[in-house]
This record gives sequence, structure tokens and C-alpha cells, in this order.
Amino acid sequence: MVVKVIVDISRTDGTFPKYMTEGASGMDLVANEDVVIEPHTWALVGTGLYLEIPEGYEGQIRPRSGLALKYGLTVLNTPGTIDSDYRGEVKVILVNFGNDVVTINKGDRIAQLVFAKVEKVKLVPKLGSSFTVRGDGGFGSTSLQNDKYVV
Repeated sequence: MVVKVIVDISRTDGTFPKYMTEGASGMDLVANEDVVIEPHTWALVGTGLYLEIPEGYEGQIRPRSGLALKYGLTVLNTPGTIDSDYRGEVKVILVNFGNDVVTINKGDRIAQLVFAKVEKVKLVPKLGSSFTVRGDGGFGSTSLQNDKYVV
């Protein structure tokens, strides 16, 4: 799969997202602006990137575990979806669940970008006649087996 990327000329680093290690699943995204995020609030942070993702794929914005551990900072709508027909700037909604102010500086790594194949489905107006053991059992129902809880 080939994804076309344009970098906003206001970005001083001029770099594209990249995998930080050979085994990394996500590419690191960096902030294209300075942002201060007060405790228990969120902010939209621009990356200066514009993508052309092939049809049948999506980009997913995911948190960076180090920011979550150190500062209580994460991506609010995890994972954020970048549709294949979106052509605007990639932005990240960061939320500060911590008790301290967090300052994001231009060039800081703020999130990860993962690409995934998207399968389209056809919805039909009623369920089929297939039987399952679970049936309409909802939350916690798979912990029941023969009327006894399985631990």
C-alpha cells in the first residue's frame, strides 16, 4: 500500500511520520504547534500533515504509551479514524487526565499513526436463523457456564 503525504511548509523539521523501530506498528506523529493543556481538559493539536490514503484503508490515531504513563496524556477518541476520502490536515485530540499542566512543543511526538484495511459490509433488515450458545446474553454473559460462574 502506498500513502501519499504532504508536509505543511510551516513545519520546521520537514520530516514525514516514521517508524521508530523495525518492529513498530505505528508511525510517530509530531505536533506542528505549541499547545498548553490544562489538567482535565483537551486540545486539538495540528500535525502539519495531509494524507491521501487509498480506498479500502484507514489511518488510526493512537496514543503514545510514554505520554500516558508520564503525564496522563492520551488521545481522546482512541483510535481516531482518518478516512480514505479525507484531505484536510491530520489533527490529534489530546486529553490531559493528569493533575498537572502539560506543554506540547512544536516537534514533540504526540501520537502514533497506524494503517488498517477496512472491510465494507452489507447490512440486512433482520437476523438470520443461526443459533448460538450465547444467544442474546449481554454484558458478562460469557462468564456463565451451566448456570455457574467460571473464574
